[in-house]
Amino acid sequence: MSLKHTLILGASPNPERYSFLAAKSLSSHNHTITMVGKKDGIVCNLPILHSIPQNLEIDTVTVYLSAKNQIAYYSDIIQLKPKRIIFNPGAENPELEKLAIENGIEVENACTLILLSIGQY
Repeated sequence: MSLKHTLILGASPNPERYSFLAAKSLSSHNHTITMVGKKDGIVCNLPILHSIPQNLEIDTVTVYLSAKNQIAYYSDIIQLKPKRIIFNPGAENPELEKLAIENGIEVENACTLILLSIGQY
């Protein structure tokens, strides 16, 4: 299985948030992670960034933001040209999904934590 560099959009330093649990789980599965969120913090010895770096080769963007909070990131996500976007429960977004598909990006409405736990990530 090839390891997937994953951008966690909506990352949080709060251990009770699913994005935090996803960061821990992705790291424990040896996936490289980059985290973007509003709150400063360190998770898995990595900083939470406030914007999406454009020089990354990203396989997967896993989204933990509501649809309205994703709008500011549309162009950055599309410019990254990830292989896929995972919309976790509560982050479903038909508008970004359509934009992604039009740009050749796979879309999944799924839970990153479950995909990792069943070996389907």
